[in-house]
Amino acid sequence: MTAPFDRPDPLTPPSEYARLRESEPVARTQIGDGRTAWLVTSYDAVATVLSDRRFGLTPPGTAHPGNETLFQDGEAHARLRRLVSKAFGPRAIDRLRVRVEQVAEENVAALARSGPPADVVAGLAAPLAITVISDLLGVDPGDRERFRDVAGAGGADFVFGGEEELAVAAKAWEDLVAFAATLVEARRAAPGDDLLSSLISVRDAGDGRLGDGELVAMAATIVSAGHLSARNAISTAVLRLLSENRLAALAGATREQLAAVVEEVLRLQAGATGEPFPRFAQTGLNLAGAEIAAGDLVLVRLEAAHRDPAHFADPDAFVAERRSSPSLVFGHGVHYCLGAPLARLEVGAALAALARRLPGLRLVGTADDVEWDRDGVDIGPSALHVTW
Repeated sequence: MTAPFDRPDPLTPPSEYARLRESEPVARTQIGDGRTAWLVTSYDAVATVLSDRRFGLTPPGTAHPGNETLFQDGEAHARLRRLVSKAFGPRAIDRLRVRVEQVAEENVAALARSGPPADVVAGLAAPLAITVISDLLGVDPGDRERFRDVAGAGGADFVFGGEEELAVAAKAWEDLVAFAATLVEARRAAPGDDLLSSLISVRDAGDGRLGDGELVAMAATIVSAGHLSARNAISTAVLRLLSENRLAALAGATREQLAAVVEEVLRLQAGATGEPFPRFAQTGLNLAGAEIAAGDLVLVRLEAAHRDPAHFADPDAFVAERRSSPSLVFGHGVHYCLGAPLARLEVGAALAALARRLPGLRLVGTADDVEWDRDGVDIGPSALHVTW
């Protein structure tokens, strides 16, 4: 068995996932470069891998002294996470809500004025995502075009990507870090009421909570994750709802109803737009009957987990107000995505604005006609052409 598997269409998982989940939820597979890995497809096993400390982001005993990002394990990760967690807490998200909804409305209004056809990615998803992350970090308006170009470059599939793809992604990351360093210096000279200014004040306190390299890497990571993930989540959500003729119904939705739709959209597209980072077993253990050795590579498949009938009744159907297990779309455990509340807010604001202003919105062509950017961890439509 060799992964990745072919998929019948962009919004439907590979059929192999259902078979594996039923007969072998933790299965040996071979990946493109010849390595072997464990492919995890059941909800319970996926949740365990994402939350159990016996699985880590690096192989056991591997030292990465140059890693200054959030993508590490142990106390270093916990320390960095504590420094930014407040910026994504409930109170902070409530303060951002008005601004996010305003930007979404402005972008949809611009789409409407320009007249059909339009591209949801270029006209709404990308500008909304970059504006929100720019506001969060305090990026000056004059720097945002360069910010968008750097933030949108790079990204690689660290499991199935080839050497050339990884080299391109490494160069893009270097460029993003360099740009983040210029942002840090600009904000240090003119601090404001934003996350980057707050992190700079922590660094400049000199108490050891944050190093120079960690500060820049933190800014670069927030930019990369916040821009690409939000852009792809918004555009794929619009694609799914238009494909199922569900968008217009959101025009009069309450906040709770909108949140339920967003959650179901994200459940169904998780994995299609990117899987969590690979894990490595830190010790030998048994997982759903499979004997995993220390150092083994473990790949979770959210698309499979979110269609596990043991946790989701009629799992392939779109059911807006489900009573089921929580989705794992933003992870589980210590590496749960800090930006999850902000991502949900952005998706909901975009969908609601489209439904209110353009209730007759429809795809140009079908979902099968959509071209996808597949050269990164986060995958999404290159463009999403619509009319009304």
